[in-house]
Amino acid sequence: MGTVTATHNRTSLRSSNLDFRTWSPATASLVSGLGLLAMVVLMTAGYFGGVVPLITPGDAAKTARDITQSGPIYLAGVACIFLVILLDVLVSAAWYALFKNVNRQLSAAAAWMRVTFAGLFAVATGQLANAYALLDNPEQALHAIASFRTIWLISLGLFGLYLILIGYLELRSTFVPKVLGTLLAISGTGYIIDAFGVAFVDGFTPMYGLFAIIGETSCIFWLLIKGRKLTIS
Repeated sequence: MGTVTATHNRTSLRSSNLDFRTWSPATASLVSGLGLLAMVVLMTAGYFGGVVPLITPGDAAKTARDITQSGPIYLAGVACIFLVILLDVLVSAAWYALFKNVNRQLSAAAAWMRVTFAGLFAVATGQLANAYALLDNPEQALHAIASFRTIWLISLGLFGLYLILIGYLELRSTFVPKVLGTLLAISGTGYIIDAFGVAFVDGFTPMYGLFAIIGETSCIFWLLIKGRKLTIS
């Protein structure tokens, strides 16, 4: 009987650890901080290191040739982006757990907003996978790659709204420095401006989302250094 009870207790503990709704602020901070850090590494290596160097804008034939010659690198890059999407969902859950005591309804709305963004990001990344299948038709392949960029950049407008909501929750909280909430709101605004520019202005070059580097990087450091030590309930 004692063995059965111990086994049940261990099973219950594991189930509790997997239920993000029960995570403490310290656990939520650690999970989100590690998740965000992993996302930076994967996106840098996968997209900017594996995919972008193989694409020559305006030259479909060269792009198709380069991707064909470096197929494993390209596919590994696409796989890294899909991992980033999964981590987006994980971080949305962790930030819900972190801010649910500030405003449960708004925190839940923000989490669903990020999950929706992740879904749109997955649709965009599917265009990169589709491009690989279209390499025999370079023009269609390059069009699919361009579609990825357009869908991704426009969907970042939704991510920008998410960051503004999280920034508001941080400003309302008593445990996150106010400056971080302000920086995230600025980052979110930059993403929104870029999204509207890409959607409605011909030849628009996204640039305002670059402000996100400051806000999001600051959050990663705070989550991993200060957030993981939170003792609030």
